[in-house]
Amino acid sequence: MACTTPHDHLRGEARPLYRKIAAALLGELRDGTIPPGERLPGERQLSEHFGVSRETVRQALEVLRREGLVATDRRGSHATLPGAPVEHPAALAFPVGIRAPGGSDRATVTWEVPSPEHARALGLDPHRPTLVHRYESAGADEHGRRTAITSFSAVALSEVAELARYRDRTLVSDSAQLRRVYDWMRQAGLALHHRDAITPLDDIPSMRVTRLVHDQHARPLEITDLLVDARKDALVYEFTVPAAG
Repeated sequence: MACTTPHDHLRGEARPLYRKIAAALLGELRDGTIPPGERLPGERQLSEHFGVSRETVRQALEVLRREGLVATDRRGSHATLPGAPVEHPAALAFPVGIRAPGGSDRATVTWEVPSPEHARALGLDPHRPTLVHRYESAGADEHGRRTAITSFSAVALSEVAELARYRDRTLVSDSAQLRRVYDWMRQAGLALHHRDAITPLDDIPSMRVTRLVHDQHARPLEITDLLVDARKDALVYEFTVPAAG
């Protein structure tokens, strides 16, 4: 049976303080202060944030775990609420570019064997499954449609905790957007080197964009193939994003 430390119980309150903290933390999860799938701050940080003891924070987290709103593994606790992650300014957008204002998008995540082309680029065994992300977006008038498919390498799944969790939690929802995947990689200490090859297609008025991302050790992290409406010549450009910190 859970118990609170004496200084964490408010006199005259019918509800234990740890439940009040659980409710406050749930509010931050729901309003996107802590995005779905991301690690929660540690007990010490949460203790300072809410002005209570670590024992109270621990009990509050247990309440949320029992309700299926927080999960804990060897890498720490993370939110499991569905919903779109909070947008943060970033130099790069995943899966390539951003959707048109007023448009709609949809994404899914699966654990499957990638295409032979993706397997070769990522150094995967041809029959080895990995995390595959599919994305589709369209403008408000249904024009400017973009479709993308991304495969992640074994290195990305081992180094980036937020990605590794999707191996056993394949979702068909907004929470599968993975818009912050490049932020997650940088937070894991990976410097990102992108090579984007943009090629016109002969049979349809579209462009194919192939993005290959490596880290500072030249290890492949992900490859994305995007189809987007365009009528320009081929273009290849490269750039590097330093690791966080």
